[in-house]
Amino acid sequence: MSSMGHYRATHFNWRVDDGVARVTLDRPERKNPLTFDSYAELRDCFRRLAHADDVDAVVFGSSGGNFCSGGDVHDIIGPLLDRDMAGLVEFTRMTGDLVKAMLNCGRPVVAAIDGVCVGAGAMIALASDLRLGTPAAKTAFLFTRVGLAGCDMGACALLPRVIGQGRAAELLYTGRSMSAEEAERWGFFNRLIEPDALDDEALALARRLADGPNFAHMMTKTMLNQEWSMSIEQAIESEAQAQAICMQTRDFRRAYEAFVNKQRPIFEGD
Repeated sequence: MSSMGHYRATHFNWRVDDGVARVTLDRPERKNPLTFDSYAELRDCFRRLAHADDVDAVVFGSSGGNFCSGGDVHDIIGPLLDRDMAGLVEFTRMTGDLVKAMLNCGRPVVAAIDGVCVGAGAMIALASDLRLGTPAAKTAFLFTRVGLAGCDMGACALLPRVIGQGRAAELLYTGRSMSAEEAERWGFFNRLIEPDALDDEALALARRLADGPNFAHMMTKTMLNQEWSMSIEQAIESEAQAQAICMQTRDFRRAYEAFVNKQRPIFEGD
């Protein structure tokens, strides 16, 4: 295991407080676009998280009233026009690797979304476990509006799982913005929060998750991701094995002993 508390990010903001990591993109004047460098560094950061012993939950927040405006037109879109097929596949695999790193980091990720949340930014939100939005949040999978397919970074697999096939098809074909009200009604947002309370609510939720049981949370995240490709029979058997593993943890015993003594369990993640 390793520590992420002293991790120093170059292309985004990163800090860890009491087991909760907070990450934000930091180009508010451009509504926080992604660059080649920030994509790659975010991917590497979430890969490292899988082995961190001092981070139990993550908040991916907004900055300057916006979440993320997607790939930077000048830093990414323009240069891609000059790449050959091998170079293009290298880029698209790298962006997909960010989603895979978020799904496989072993920690619950809470996205706190204000304002613009489009393109790759919408995919970062989608790759998070829980999403809190503000009434001003506008989410768009706008790939088709720049002449590309809606199948980017796993969108055609992940979006229907969250909001349903028909709704996902509409957003991916048209590239239109999904309003905050639609997003909450459709299940994309877990709930809507006023902008001045968004950060505090997201942090409070992440801290509640970080209080554990963390090994069990890791198992929950793993099974949520894996069971989409399983039959019901396979899923039930896999959950039987996963739960039996969790029953060997000290946190399971702590919960029992706390219940017997009419106390609240204090989980330690082992």
